[in-house]
Amino acid sequence: MDAKTTLSISDARKNIFKISDDVKKTGRHYTLTENGQPKAVIMSALEFESWAETLEIMREVPSLNKDIAETKHAFKKG
Repeated sequence: MDAKTTLSISDARKNIFKISDDVKKTGRHYTLTENGQPKAVIMSALEFESWAETLEIMREVPSLNKDIAETKHAFKKG
């Protein structure tokens, strides 16, 4: 966990407006802890939607990584 973006839930509660503005930046997220253990992650809604779409595609096409590798190999061969 990155100490810069890891906060206790209590600290996050105090800074929720700053955090909500900060996560709008691409790739920025916060890990929230309770008793020092990771409990939740806050990220932008846009980034969450992107992750959700990626996971859905990976579930629908389980051989996607294999297909991509085969396509790259075929492309290199010409």
